[in-house]
Amino acid sequence: MCSPEIVRLAHDGAPRPSRRAMFGLAALAALAAVAPAPALAAPRPGAVVDLTHTLTPQLPVWPGNPPIAMVPVAWHASGGFDQLALGYWEHTGTHLDAPAHRIPGGATTEALAVEDLVAPLVVLDISAKAAGDADAVVTVADIDSWRGQHGEIPERAFVAMYSGWEHRIAEPSTFLGLDAQGRPHAPGFSGEAAHHLVAQCGIVGAGVDTLSLDCGVDPDFGAHTALLGAGRYGVEMLANLATVPPVGARIVIGAPKHAGGTGGPCRVLALT
Repeated sequence: MCSPEIVRLAHDGAPRPSRRAMFGLAALAALAAVAPAPALAAPRPGAVVDLTHTLTPQLPVWPGNPPIAMVPVAWHASGGFDQLALGYWEHTGTHLDAPAHRIPGGATTEALAVEDLVAPLVVLDISAKAAGDADAVVTVADIDSWRGQHGEIPERAFVAMYSGWEHRIAEPSTFLGLDAQGRPHAPGFSGEAAHHLVAQCGIVGAGVDTLSLDCGVDPDFGAHTALLGAGRYGVEMLANLATVPPVGARIVIGAPKHAGGTGGPCRVLALT
């Protein structure tokens, strides 16, 4: 979140701001026209694919969280350098979940093993069933089906769910899928599948193209608990998963490293 001084600079002379304005929204109107990047074409072997959404104030966030604030605080015309002050909650945009996000006493961002942030990438495509079911989940049967087509999941892999949800990202209400009770509906991993990936496949982490490792209606957060409780990490809101192969690529996660962090925005790349 912005400091009081940054908010004052951004809103000096304006009427009393609303709570949302306190997060910098009023100052961001001129910046909000940036649209999410379109999906990349199928990459050639040896290509680098960006699996990261561009952070903008329009990007969907978890219900109740403020959007990112981007406030100019230095200008070329005054001092020779441009600079923005950024304000965001840790779990904004394409971001990492450290174990501490769910597990008391779990590893925080600066404690993640760097060797686990570069891994073989496996993509589980459930977009067909997600197209007709906003609460679709990756199941153990889906994992077994993938293995039947592509062989064993590589040792210490990162497993990503592709549901096709990124195509909804320009319309936050559709991306979140809130019902009349305010509950989000979007695909994720079942708790059983997440446990299976940890216990039977030895993965280092898992990711989704939605805002949560769990499907939106899971009240127990089974996937978060299984993955983060085993010391693994998650990455949420991945982009462009449809453009990388089901197996054979490697993922590189530029994870945040702030002391005591429960997660944070990251730059994620696939090397095909």
